[in-house]
Amino acid sequence: MKPVRAVTLWWVLLLVSRLGATMTESLEEASFYYGTFPLGFTWGVGSSAFQTEGAWDQDGKGPSIWDAFTHSRKGNVLGEETADVACNGYYKVQEDVALLRELHVSHYRFSLSWPRLLPTGVRADGVNKKGIQFYSDFIDALLNSNITPIVTLHHWDLPQLLQVNYGGWQNVSTANYFSDYASLCFEAFGDRVKHWVTFSDPRTMAEKGYETGHHAPGLKLHGTGLYKAAHHVIKAHAQAWHSYNNTWRSKQQGLVGISLNCDWGEPVDITNPKDIEAAERYLQFCLGWFANPIYTGDYPQVMKDHIGRKSAEQGLDMSRLPAFSLQEKSYIKGTSDFLGLGHFTTRYITERNYPSRQGPSYQNDRDLVELVDPNWPDLGSKWLHSVPWGFRRLLNFAQTQYGNPPIYVTENGASQKLHCTQLCDEWRIQYLKGYTNEMLKAIKDGANIKGYTSWSLLDKFEWERGYSDRYGFYYVDFNKKNRPRYPKASVEYYKKIITANGFPNPQEVESWYLKALETCSINNQMLAAEPFLSYMQIMTEIMVPTVCTLCILIAAVLLMLLLRSLS
Repeated sequence: MKPVRAVTLWWVLLLVSRLGATMTESLEEASFYYGTFPLGFTWGVGSSAFQTEGAWDQDGKGPSIWDAFTHSRKGNVLGEETADVACNGYYKVQEDVALLRELHVSHYRFSLSWPRLLPTGVRADGVNKKGIQFYSDFIDALLNSNITPIVTLHHWDLPQLLQVNYGGWQNVSTANYFSDYASLCFEAFGDRVKHWVTFSDPRTMAEKGYETGHHAPGLKLHGTGLYKAAHHVIKAHAQAWHSYNNTWRSKQQGLVGISLNCDWGEPVDITNPKDIEAAERYLQFCLGWFANPIYTGDYPQVMKDHIGRKSAEQGLDMSRLPAFSLQEKSYIKGTSDFLGLGHFTTRYITERNYPSRQGPSYQNDRDLVELVDPNWPDLGSKWLHSVPWGFRRLLNFAQTQYGNPPIYVTENGASQKLHCTQLCDEWRIQYLKGYTNEMLKAIKDGANIKGYTSWSLLDKFEWERGYSDRYGFYYVDFNKKNRPRYPKASVEYYKKIITANGFPNPQEVESWYLKALETCSINNQMLAAEPFLSYMQIMTEIMVPTVCTLCILIAAVLLMLLLRSLS
């Protein structure tokens, strides 16, 4: 079945599901499904190196583009925050592995820091042995706790010298340097790591790094930079996959995939062909941009048509969307052993034509508008609403569109709600419950979903938002030097889902919620009392030695007086 026909069939099925249902949900989606996940389904949490490790210049690590971006002090990050210390994860490996054991997860998805392993980004310039040892010890610690490592090679923190010397992802040579870096990782860790993710959410990396400038390296190359960066990222992914396939797979028996983030796009009016086309276009410009080349060999036709037409109208001789040669299409097609899928929320989509004279931009190229339903639960971040049913639709769309690939959900989570009790994150529990249940329904529909990674283990540095957004199961006190971690209510709830491998019955699931809130209430009281306890500890540390010293002095004086009287 050709991709276009598959998409058309998908929207026909969606129309059928929407007719005779409520305005936003089908009858089945409105009901909770009690049942269990397939045997062997894997549960985990995730993080990334730059957001958690800290130790930005320790033990031979080179600078990344995010180090440069945060250190520039140009208002790039809320509150001028940096990730120089972040969660101090570099020095708290054993403590964080203990948290993973407490959660009962079966896998942990984390990323390697390219500049920690290759300070200049170039393997020929030298490998940082301390970086190799750090990650090797970390992987061993996970395996010793029966936790499977799922390792991301690149989560946005490109070595700064590759940006300075070559222009980063604007230069195709960066793809070659990435392939060398990937080969080093396969060589050093592939005997123990069997699940590799080449890139995490490259769409956001390209759009915010090279289009809007909101992320490192902070470039605003409107309508051109992001397409060129993505083009080179796709080539880099394919090179890394072929490197593993040709050299390492037979010995290591691992899997290599990519993690693509996409919100679900729902047509405002499912009976309006233009809204349906706009929603499909939204998904193709989001998920299809990277998935289509990997699964079919080329960009989605709708991207080529829209960007090509607008480029011509803007007086350009060539499309702003780069083209793959026939040889490159063949080389890229099929370079994924699984599809990593990140998802957080949903948008309603309707068509809007943007005149080409407004100038080149990714937003204008799509000719659509994103809307939200005011009735959707509003979470902590402005962009994030809880819309569980969209998750099921995205999973089924990916399954239909790309030929039923094995899917690992690589990111899904909710940020801190404003005006809340710190550890009693009941809104995250509701989000987790709703989204994992829609994933279970998608499996029942036939989607080949192998595992789920909730985002994230810890509160951490959230890119341009600094430390204002909190996604963690564990609360991190960033005001304290040692960055202590405290469990939120969602820890208790997620543990129950994992242990039961799903949702056994209404009574038991309700008891999980009550138990979680009870636990967080106790933890909150302890957290509130901590300043007093810390004060008492300090006083004790001061008073006890002082009193002991005074007692010794008094005893000595009394002894002297006694001896003098006897003499």
